[in-house]
Amino acid sequence: MDSNSDLWGAPCEHLVQFYDNDEDFLGVLEQFVADGLTAQEGVVVIATPAHLSALHWRLLKRGPDVYSAMQSDQYLALSAEAMLSIFMVGGWPDDERFNAFVSDILARASVGGRRVRAFGEMVAILWAQGNSSATVRLESLWQNLCEQHQFRLLCAYPKGGFSVESGDSVQHICSSHTRVIA
Repeated sequence: MDSNSDLWGAPCEHLVQFYDNDEDFLGVLEQFVADGLTAQEGVVVIATPAHLSALHWRLLKRGPDVYSAMQSDQYLALSAEAMLSIFMVGGWPDDERFNAFVSDILARASVGGRRVRAFGEMVAILWAQGNSSATVRLESLWQNLCEQHQFRLLCAYPKGGFSVESGDSVQHICSSHTRVIA
């Protein structure tokens, strides 16, 4: 995939990737993050520890100055599980907690007027836990913040987590995004 910031669309584009394996997923995520860092955008990545680690090594090999970006809050890498523990109440996203916490993260990433792009894997974790209603709600909360703060948003789900019974929720997930990345 060539480096091309236009690939990721305009602010408030809410993209979703359905992937077969981690290699495919990490390739798209690496490009998304590297394009943002190269464009001097703020980049927020909320992912599992394994994916954060793999992404970190890929970025180091690729060349963006990850450490400087982290020190200046241009690049914020956060644990999806830790984030969920902050705003999930009784298996359901608390709107106020989510909005307050994520808005604070977006403010840090946008210091100096930087445009922001974000990746969130929390929805995939909820989906894997079988909590499809909370997944759909969290997608809606993300979309609302995307519209309010005007940032690019990428979500990702492993294809293996979907079954025939999940058809309605999958349809709702797809319809809450502006573009699907195959």
